[in-house]
Amino acid sequence: MNQRRNFIKKTTITGAGIALLPNLSLGHSFIKDSQKIRVGVIGVGLRGTNHLDNLLKRTDVLVTAICDIDQNRIDIAQDHILKAGQKKAKVFGKNEEDYKNLLSLAEVDAVVIATPWLWHTKMAVDSMKAGKYTGLEVSAANTLEECWDLVNTHEETGSHLMILENVNYRRDVLAVLNMVKQNVFGELLHFRCGYQHDLRGVKFNDGKTAYGKGVEFGDKGISESAWRTQHSLLRNADVYPTHGLGPIAVMADINRGNRFLSLTSHATKGVGLHKYIVDTAGENHPNAKLKFKQGDIITSTIETSNGETIIVTHNVNNPHPYSLGFKVQGAQGLTDFDYHTQRIHIEGTTEGHGWENMDSWFEKYDHPLWKKFGSSATEAGHGGIDFYVINAFIESAKENSAPPMDAYDAAAWSAVTPLSELSIENNGEPQDFPDFTRGTWIKRKPYNWIKDTY
Repeated sequence: MNQRRNFIKKTTITGAGIALLPNLSLGHSFIKDSQKIRVGVIGVGLRGTNHLDNLLKRTDVLVTAICDIDQNRIDIAQDHILKAGQKKAKVFGKNEEDYKNLLSLAEVDAVVIATPWLWHTKMAVDSMKAGKYTGLEVSAANTLEECWDLVNTHEETGSHLMILENVNYRRDVLAVLNMVKQNVFGELLHFRCGYQHDLRGVKFNDGKTAYGKGVEFGDKGISESAWRTQHSLLRNADVYPTHGLGPIAVMADINRGNRFLSLTSHATKGVGLHKYIVDTAGENHPNAKLKFKQGDIITSTIETSNGETIIVTHNVNNPHPYSLGFKVQGAQGLTDFDYHTQRIHIEGTTEGHGWENMDSWFEKYDHPLWKKFGSSATEAGHGGIDFYVINAFIESAKENSAPPMDAYDAAAWSAVTPLSELSIENNGEPQDFPDFTRGTWIKRKPYNWIKDTY
C-alpha cells in the first residue's frame, strides 16, 4: 500500500509551489488594485484562517475586514495579512452581533463565513441582504426553516450564496465525476458516501490544546469542542452530511434535472463518546455522567426522482480512519474509492469478475482543473482542494454569477440533518424532501463542471 501511487496526493510537477506560479494559479496579473475583489472574513478560527491564507495568496483579492470575538484569533489573522503584504484589515468582534457592522462596509464585496454551525444561516442571510457575495462553510443550515431561509433570501435579494464544500474538488472525486459525465458507468443506479472519521479528539480537549487531549467541551473547551460537541449531546442526527453527499449530488445532477425525494434514517446506540471520557479521564469525571443523544453510527437512505438510491453514513464517535466511502454504481459498472481504496469494475473492459486498480483510469480521466493547477494547489490545504473551492468562490464573485454549488444545493444537502433527526425519532419513518427549487429543477441545466477555469 505504501508503494502504491496515491492519485489524490500526486502533483503534476513535484515540488512546485504556489509562490512559483502566482499569476497562473491564483489570479490575473493585469488586475489593478481598484479592480481587486474586496473580501471580508467572518470567523478566523482554524478553518477561517485557512481560508484567509488562501485568499491572501491570490493577486486579485484584498482582505479588507475580519471579524471574530476571540482577540487572539484577530491578532493571528492580522499578522497573516501584514506578512502577505496587505494593509491591516478593519476589525469587528466587540460582541456576537458586530459582524453586521462588517456587512455594512462599502469596501466589502464578498464575505467568507467560517463560524460555529448555529451562526451559519443567520450570518449568510444577513450577508445576502447586505448585497454581499456570500461563501458559507459546511453545513449551511441546522433546520428545515434555515434551509428555506437561505433559498428565500437568495431569491428575494438576488445575492448569490456558495456553500464551500471542498471535497467536491478532490482529485479522485473530480476524475470520477468526469467518468460519470462520459458515461463510463452507464445509467446510474446507486451511490454510497458519508463521513467516517474519529472526531473524539476534536469534540473533547483540555481547554488549552485544540485537538487530542482531555475530555472537556463547551465553556471548558476551546476550538471546535467549545460548540461542536453540544450537537452530539442534544441531537440524534447526521449533523455533518455534506462532505460525502455534495460530490454525489453533483454526479446525480441534484437540483438540475433530478432531486432528492425522500429519506429514511436509523441510528445505533451511542456509547463511543462516553467510553472515550471514561478511558481518558476515568468514570468519576463529571462528563462521564452525561448521556449523549447522538447514535454512534447513523445510516440514511435517500431516494431520488430519477430512481437512484444514496446511502449516507455518519460515524465519528468511534475509532475509524478517515473515510468518505464513495461508491458509484451504474448499469455498466461501478467504482469503490477513497484514500485507501481505489478500485473499479467495468463490464466488457475489466477482466473476469474481479476488481481493477484505478490508477490508469484516474490518469485517463484526470480533471482539467487538476491538470492545470495541480502543481500549485497542493499547498492550499487538505491536499489542494481548499485552493479550488476558494478559486471557484472568487471567480464566481468577480463575475457575480451563480456559483457551482449554490443556495439550492446548500439547502438540499444540509436538509439531511433535520430530516434524519425526524426519521430517527419516528422509528425510521420516511421523510419527504422539500423541493427547494420550487419545481425549477426540472428545467435547470447542470453546472459545467468539466472545465479548467473554476
